[in-house]
Amino acid sequence: MRSDFLFTSESVSEGHPDKVSDQISDAIVDLMLSKDAQSRVACETMTTTQKVVLAGEIRCKPMYDEDRPEWKDNGYWAPGAKEEIEQAARQVVREIGYEQKGFHWDTLEFENNLHGQSAHIAQGVDAGESKDEGAGDQGIMFGFACDETPDLMPATLDYSHKILQRMARDRKSGLADFLEPDAKSQVTLRFAGGKPVAATAIVVSTQHKRGYCIKGEHADPKLYAELDNYVRGVIADVLPRELLTNETIYHINPTGSFEIGGPDGDAGLTGRKIIVDTYGGAAPHGGGAFSGKDPTKVDRSGAYVTRYLAKNVVAAGLASRCTIQVAYAIGVSQPLSLYVDTHGTGTVADEKLEEAITRVAADRLGGLTPRGIREGLGLNKPIYRKTAAYGHFGRQPSGDDFPWEKTDLVDALKAALA
Repeated sequence: MRSDFLFTSESVSEGHPDKVSDQISDAIVDLMLSKDAQSRVACETMTTTQKVVLAGEIRCKPMYDEDRPEWKDNGYWAPGAKEEIEQAARQVVREIGYEQKGFHWDTLEFENNLHGQSAHIAQGVDAGESKDEGAGDQGIMFGFACDETPDLMPATLDYSHKILQRMARDRKSGLADFLEPDAKSQVTLRFAGGKPVAATAIVVSTQHKRGYCIKGEHADPKLYAELDNYVRGVIADVLPRELLTNETIYHINPTGSFEIGGPDGDAGLTGRKIIVDTYGGAAPHGGGAFSGKDPTKVDRSGAYVTRYLAKNVVAAGLASRCTIQVAYAIGVSQPLSLYVDTHGTGTVADEKLEEAITRVAADRLGGLTPRGIREGLGLNKPIYRKTAAYGHFGRQPSGDDFPWEKTDLVDALKAALA
C-alpha cells in the first residue's frame, strides 16, 4: 500500500438526474415490499425533461398477477395499482423539490412499462422442495471498511456526501433558499502515512436560482458571493478544521452558472452512480447497481452483507482496512467464493479471517445464502428509498434502516479467532 498520495471522491445530490431515477426505482421496491415481503422487483427509471419512464420485471401478486383473468383488461394490474405506482414516483420528485418548468412533480408525463417476471428467472431463484432459494443473478460483490472516519468509510467520499446532505437540509428548511435540487461535490485529500492530513481541493457545483452566478445573462456578483460564502461555510462545518488550510483550493460553481439542472438539464438513469453509492473509488466494485432491485438480487444483498462483515472486522480492531469479496451463480444458493484482504493492516492472517467470517455468518445470519442474508439482516422490508441518495454505506442504523451498518458482530469475530 502507498502511504503518501492524493485521492479524490465525488458525490451527487438527491436532485441529480441519476439519483432522481434511483430514488424512484427504490420507492417502487418499497411500495411492492410493503404489499408483499416476497416481491420480486427489477425496476429501471429514466428521467428527462418533464418525463419519467419506468421499465422492468416485477412479481407482486397484490398489485400484478397474470393468474387473475379478471385483471386482464387492466394489463393484469390490480384496480388502483398503476395509479399507486405513479403516485409513488411523483411523490419522490415532490419531496426532492422539483417544481420547475422543465421538471415538475405534478405536471410531468409518466409512463409505466413494468411487466411480469420471467418464468425462467423465477424457477432458478425460488426455493423448492429440493433446493434453497437461489441467487437472483450471477456476479461478484465487494464490501469495504476503513478507519479514516467514525463511520468507517473513506474520508474523501464521506465528506463529499455530508457537504451535499447539509446543503439539501438547508435548501428544504429555507436557510439557503437560493439553492435548487441538483448538485455535485468532490473532495481531494492528501494522505501521509496512510492518513488524511490536508484537503488540497474541494469542488461544489450547485444548481441555483436566477442571478446567483458570475456568468450569463442574469449574473449578479453580489448574489454569487452570497452563494460562494454559504458553500464555503458548509465545507468548513463538515470537514475537520485541521484538514482545511490556506492552500486548500475551492472551485464553487466553476462553470460560472448552473440554473438549468436535474432531469431538464441531463437525462437520468437508474444505476449510473455506483461508485458514489459505494466507496468513492477507494475499493473495488463488482459492477452491479443496487437501486430498483429487491433483496433476492445479490448485487444488492451481497454488497450489503460484505460491507456488514468488513465494517465489523475494522470495528473489532482486526484491521484498519478490509475488503471482502463474494461471488454467486444465478439459481445457486451457496456463494462460489469468499475472499478477504486487509491490505497488510490485519492483526491476524487474512485466511484466518475468512474462516472466522464463514463461521460467524453461519451462526448469526444462517450463512451467506441469499435467504440467510435477507433474513439475517432483515432485508425483506420497505427500507430502500433512504439508501438511494448520499450513499448506501456509512449511514447510521436506526430501527429497520441500514442494518448492514451495525457493528454487532465484533464480539463474535473476536471469539471465533480466540
